[in-house]
Amino acid sequence: MVRKESLAALLDEGRRKIQVTDEELAEAKRRRRLLAASVRRAFTGSTTYFNGSVAHGDANTPLTDVDLGVVLSGKDAGPYGPGKKSALPLMEIARDAIREDLGDEFGKLTIEVVGRRRAVLVRFGAPVTPGQLDFTADVMTAIPHPSGRGLYIPNTKIAAQWDRADPITHTRMVLQTIEDTNITSARAVRLLKHWNGTHGKPMCSWNIKALCLDCLREPMALINALQAFFTYAADEIGKGPTPDPAGVAGPISLNMPRSDVHKRLRTARDYIDLAIKHERAGRPLSAQHALHQVLPELVPSANSTEEEADRLARTARSGGTTASGLGLTTGLVTQTRTRAWGD
Repeated sequence: MVRKESLAALLDEGRRKIQVTDEELAEAKRRRRLLAASVRRAFTGSTTYFNGSVAHGDANTPLTDVDLGVVLSGKDAGPYGPGKKSALPLMEIARDAIREDLGDEFGKLTIEVVGRRRAVLVRFGAPVTPGQLDFTADVMTAIPHPSGRGLYIPNTKIAAQWDRADPITHTRMVLQTIEDTNITSARAVRLLKHWNGTHGKPMCSWNIKALCLDCLREPMALINALQAFFTYAADEIGKGPTPDPAGVAGPISLNMPRSDVHKRLRTARDYIDLAIKHERAGRPLSAQHALHQVLPELVPSANSTEEEADRLARTARSGGTTASGLGLTTGLVTQTRTRAWGD
């Protein structure tokens, strides 16, 4: 007998496959604490902050990196900033402190500063996920923005040497959304990051999260969260780049032409809509097959031939059309390996 599962069960199984393990998370956070203590020692009076997937509660396995920053005191930050000194001396101080504090425990530790655009790159020489080659950390050396809103963070690739950003507010906003949605947003982001990675990486992870801040505001089923995201994201990306949610940095860059990103979002949206429609009509295999197109590595394919044939027969008997009602013909659910990017 063919196993028939609900979309909710399929998504729950899928997100559990990629969710970071407690062991990975614990070790990553331990190393992050070591780094934070090291840079605070190096910069007296400084504060540290955490950002990235571990801080945002949406990390997937394998876990390969962690992000944190150190913010200098106003007094120590004085010589640095646009029109003043670059962050290179600060990055070198951080490098030396980290090497001194962590070198004994991590014998293969290497730390890169030269050529780094924004952060000191720490390579531990020891993974936190078995089977991975390494585990890394980006350590940002930042200074307060004179306005009191956000920070200046390094950008060695531009003449000013510094960019304005607000990673602290970003993390606060993400965590608030997780609370408001009763964890649904974090689970959705895990699945969306996986979708992104298996469909050409059209967007950076932060762009996904920034869009989720506006469309995921309350608890909902995971399939409805995906539907809300793809519907909203397709509409917003169709209009233009995603603005910085904190309102201090420029718009978020895409990894490919906007028209291509828009096409991928629209196609994923249509498959999610179709999956929901099939499930409501009592066609679980057709629903699973449609969802498989969006998350092919997490949701197994399903042979929906008999269900589709029955649907077509019913449609023909009623004198209706063979279109799905979503602007998609029945060819959308044939047994082909189609990626959800509209190619």
